[in-house]
Amino acid sequence: MTEGFYRTALGLGRLATRALDVRLETTGLEHVPTSGPVILAATHVSYLDSLPIALAARRRGRFVRFTARHDVWHPPGLGLAMTRMRHVPVDRAAPAAAYLAARRLLREGQAVGVYPEAGISYSFTVRPLMRGTAALARETGAAVVPVALWGIQRLYSVGRPVDGVEPPPDLTRGRRVDLVFGEPTTVAPGEDLTAWTADLGARLTDLLEGLQTLPHHRPDPGEHAPWHPAHLGGHAPDLAEAASLDVVPRAAVRPTWGPAAAARTAGPRATT
Repeated sequence: MTEGFYRTALGLGRLATRALDVRLETTGLEHVPTSGPVILAATHVSYLDSLPIALAARRRGRFVRFTARHDVWHPPGLGLAMTRMRHVPVDRAAPAAAYLAARRLLREGQAVGVYPEAGISYSFTVRPLMRGTAALARETGAAVVPVALWGIQRLYSVGRPVDGVEPPPDLTRGRRVDLVFGEPTTVAPGEDLTAWTADLGARLTDLLEGLQTLPHHRPDPGEHAPWHPAHLGGHAPDLAEAASLDVVPRAAVRPTWGPAAAARTAGPRATT
């Protein structure tokens, strides 16, 4: 019954991507093991990120159990489907239950999908990360596969609110979505969770920027591109503006990676 719900959901997802003529290109899929516990730790750039990850992982014979905000379970029909597919609701005010549920799934040998940023990044950079991924990997021995995707944010993501309203979905057909699975890594017993999480941030940044700088994802000259990061020539909120929009848990590890770290180490500009 559980997998029947999941297969139906994936079938509907495939129909939606075909209807929108979405071209999904996946690299590194061989890094996803075909069996045994694994954590897929993904960047979060849109409301739709789980679909391409789930579709790709199914090609490796895996049904990914994703962590997701608990309010996704509020609509009765959707909540039932999420539960039947064994996804994990996360209450940010009390995350212990989600941790225990994810740990139980890993001990069963499941694939668990997590978003260590605990929210979509308004700047489309890798924002502060939670230590939960590292803790789960250290406790269960599960490998962690870093995952990044790009292009899907053009369909439905966050953006500058207008009159308090976020941007609506953009159902323009023919979008290209790139998905990359990085090399697996593990957390050794006794390893420092903060240091490991910082290393994960660097890995995710390398994967994400590798996709963002592909020629087909760069904005055209003169194009207004609120879907592309400011530090790479787009018009998404820069780090300072994003700081007022992102809701980041206080316990998150602050970036020692990406443009945020570069801005701190650059220091003040010389004046003449």
